[in-house]
Parts: sequence; C-alpha cells; structure tokens
Amino acid sequence: MSAQKDLNLGDFEKILKAEKKRVEKNIEAIKTEVETIAFEDEIDDVVDMAELQIDNMTDQTLLHKLEAESVEIDAALERIKSGSYGICQKSGKQIPLERLKANPYARTIK
Repeated sequence: MSAQKDLNLGDFEKILKAEKKRVEKNIEAIKTEVETIAFEDEIDDVVDMAELQIDNMTDQTLLHKLEAESVEIDAALERIKSGSYGICQKSGKQIPLERLKANPYARTIK
C-alpha cells in the first residue's frame, strides 16, 4: 500500500499547526530575551560583556533555526492545501509514512 493512501492529511495538518505554535512561542521567547539583554543597565566588566555577546550569538543562531523551521512548516501546510504533501520534491516519489511521522515537513525522501 502506498504512503499517500495511508496519509491522514488532517492528522498531519494538526501536527504541523501544533509545531508552528511551538516554534512561534519559542521565537517570541528568544526575541524577548534578546531585547531584555539589550536593555540591561550594568555590565560590570569585560567578562560580562563577552558572556552577553556569546549569549546573543547563541540566541541569534537559535532564532535563525526556528525561523527556518517555521518557513518549512508553512511550506508543508501549503503542500497539504495543494495536494502535493508527501511527494518528494526531487524524485516525485511518495515519501514514506515513517519519514513523515518523524519529520512532518519533510520535502524529500532522504
């Protein structure tokens, strides 16, 4: 039986929307943290400044990854709407159900 026939798109849509909410919540939390760090009054020494810069770089990296994940989720939701969800964008073959369960916004078989 093909993966496409086994797909319950409604279930995947719910999973993707829940993931989208989780990602958006994390994005907001990081943005708030970055803004808080930017407005801190006291920086006691060079070590504190270096730690703040490292924290900021880490936050920016996480933020970038979360924003990219959000884009992938949106694209998967669009594929559900267009009827192309679960189809590998490279080969045109069906993405195995197990892969979609592990990564619901997968675009390719591998």
